[in-house]
Amino acid sequence: MAACIEQIPLITSLVDGELDAVNSALAEAHVARCEGCREEFERQQAIRTLVSKPGIAHQAPESLKRRIEALPELSARRQWSARRVGSWLAPAATGAIAASAALLLLTSPSQQSLLDQQLISSHVRSLQPGHLTDVQTTNEHIVKPWFNGKIDFAPPVPELADQGFPLAGGRLDSIGGKTVAALVYHRRLHTVNLFVWRGNSRNRTEVEDGFALAEWSEDGLRFAAVSDIPLADLRQFEQLYRSRAGLAQPGS
Repeated sequence: MAACIEQIPLITSLVDGELDAVNSALAEAHVARCEGCREEFERQQAIRTLVSKPGIAHQAPESLKRRIEALPELSARRQWSARRVGSWLAPAATGAIAASAALLLLTSPSQQSLLDQQLISSHVRSLQPGHLTDVQTTNEHIVKPWFNGKIDFAPPVPELADQGFPLAGGRLDSIGGKTVAALVYHRRLHTVNLFVWRGNSRNRTEVEDGFALAEWSEDGLRFAAVSDIPLADLRQFEQLYRSRAGLAQPGS
């Protein structure tokens, strides 16, 4: 079966690790349900693995390298360059190293940014058919005990339907290599994923890649809500969830 023509550039970027969290999740979801694109993905992965093996690319013999390095023309040029450049190379190199280090610090993704990408990726992936819930019910008394034995903590599962955020169910997910509880609520036609795991974090709300995020922690548990609803609505969800779950309100 042939791959979807419009998906091939995305598949190539996925294999090369060039996609952001959202597009990576979307591409992975498409590959999972499309046989042709899955075959193309596996083909490109196999090629990438093959060409990266030692011995595939031609290696010039060491004897040729030594002969080239020993050429008189190169030797004379190296001596001239050393005399010409030596007087200013050290301070210039120091400045270049400092600039490179500063640039690396500015451009390297922070741990928080990497976590946000994982949260958004997990949220987007959950929206694919069959991925949203492991236990699908609006009954909090079914969702909460469903996690017993699957994780070593009990996430609060309040019902918020009367405030416009009906419970849809829950599932297990993975964030930062940890198994987490994912509580699923709806907001009209939108989905709110609330990830809960052991840990601590600072309280924050922000928008990342078009998705609203709210994060807080209490009693050794870390909470992170993600949705494509407006940030004000997600703040309202956080306040309602905290209130119904008996948690402290933001800023208290």
